[in-house]
Amino acid sequence: MSIEISYCVVNTEQRALLERCLDAIAREQAQLPFATEVLVLDNASGDGSAGLARAHAVTTELIRREQRRGKAENDSALMQRARGRFCLLLNEDSELLPGATRALHAALEAHGQAAVAGAKLLRPDGVQQASAWRFPSPATALAGALLLHRRLTVQSKGDVVREVDWAQSAALLVRREAAARIGWMDPAFFVYSDEVDFCKRLRDAGWQVLYVPAAEAIHHEQLATGSVPTRRIVELSRNRERYMRKHHSALSALLVRWLTAWTYALRALAAYALPRHDPARYWQHVRATLHPERGEGLREAAADWNRGGTRL
Repeated sequence: MSIEISYCVVNTEQRALLERCLDAIAREQAQLPFATEVLVLDNASGDGSAGLARAHAVTTELIRREQRRGKAENDSALMQRARGRFCLLLNEDSELLPGATRALHAALEAHGQAAVAGAKLLRPDGVQQASAWRFPSPATALAGALLLHRRLTVQSKGDVVREVDWAQSAALLVRREAAARIGWMDPAFFVYSDEVDFCKRLRDAGWQVLYVPAAEAIHHEQLATGSVPTRRIVELSRNRERYMRKHHSALSALLVRWLTAWTYALRALAAYALPRHDPARYWQHVRATLHPERGEGLREAAADWNRGGTRL
């Protein structure tokens, strides 16, 4: 029997969350009328994740990295390895809720020109997270600076399937044929903005991107927003800049840099008066946004790990 969907899971040192992710896939598989497979790529974890994945009944194949690689490179490796017509990309901290796979699959089946379909993401407390947006541009950066980001830029809204610019890859069903045609994901994006660039290139090639609210997944986010390490902030900023320079002019990139820094500065000032908000974190964003060429990001952290240094 031919494989219809390949579940593609990338895990980095998150054994407990990986188990939840695989358990959820098992529940999904039991309700599907077509054949699936589960590919797990363990990104050089040292916490027993690979052993757990190998022993889990749902795992079809385990790919073990001896050295840590970036998210875009790992997702591309899984999609190239997959046998399914569709690839469901999942982070290890994504937990599919019942019916999510079927809803994503139905959306792509109903829209032949759609290359990807993104799920509705929920926090563990059930509150919805934004998971689809307009492409970054001076206009979206201005909307953020005017505090209109949620109204004008966030597209994960409503209760029906809708076309969007890009959707988050925490739970993203990809038409494998379309991904192959554009050359998979760009490994220059170590992590962050990788799916933005992926969706942009798909859109430029004539494909559509969908948001599917009937497909729900809990996004556990193993690193809480309030404790984002500096290296993640650096990586986020440098890849925002990389995306802008790849798809826009140098002037547009500069405008986005300054407008985004202004937005973070406003948040930093507001954080002094708001409980449970950290002004220092927002000031880190300001500095990294204005100078994306400075500092060490997650790429350097992975290189350090690969040399046997400190962990991420």
